Amino acid sequence: MPDQPPLLKCSALDIDIGSIIVTRGLEFTIEPGQCWCVLGRNGIGKTTLLHTLAGLRASAPESIELNATPLHQLSRREVARKLGIVLQHCEDNFPATVMETVLQGRHPHLHNWQWESGVDHAIATQAIEQLGLGGYEARNVQTLSGGERQRVSIATLLAQQTELMLLDEPTNHLDLHHRVQVLDTLVSHGRETNSAVLMALHDINLAARFADHVLLLLGNGESRLGRKEQILETATLERLYDHPLTRVETPLGPAWLPQ
Repeated sequence: MPDQPPLLKCSALDIDIGSIIVTRGLEFTIEPGQCWCVLGRNGIGKTTLLHTLAGLRASAPESIELNATPLHQLSRREVARKLGIVLQHCEDNFPATVMETVLQGRHPHLHNWQWESGVDHAIATQAIEQLGLGGYEARNVQTLSGGERQRVSIATLLAQQTELMLLDEPTNHLDLHHRVQVLDTLVSHGRETNSAVLMALHDINLAARFADHVLLLLGNGESRLGRKEQILETATLERLYDHPLTRVETPLGPAWLPQ
């Protein structure tokens, strides 16, 4: 049986934001079951990288592939069946319930004008429960707190049932308990469904705890990537954030404290 192609493959990917060089010649693959974290200073281009990988921003032809198919050859519906993304900012311009919002994750799998089935409702209900939002199904999303709305966005992503999940600062607005709960849910879901997660984070220690691979954006197009044990080193992280750090050992692995 032939080997399964990577869920995502980048080849010589160049990304610029005006005069800012985000990546130069970036090459990496994301395999089923992996969890990747992108780390870097504010304004370094983490969001732009995720938008580019999701096809929301143009890239050179053949530089990004989903399941061995060039991204630019796929329709938006085809991309949405393979890849889902949670953006950093979400605005609710129209009133909708939590259930109606999470059901939007099922839309890439429906035909035009097709209504959601009982199966779609069951998938959405399970996603809502996974994010600890049981009982919120009829709540108007405009009445939710920032943290609750963030969890609704992630539940919508889970309901989409894609092989690759991209998340831009998924712990935004979340308290300590829900940060750990949400990341644990995402990683567990990826392993159970043989899907993969790529998320941009600010917190080194959350990345060290939950990721198995990391991608560091060092500036001026330079990057480092690989298994976290090889990449998360004190000297490299100090250069990444331009700040001295102290490494401490914990029962959950290494952590870094700012000096």
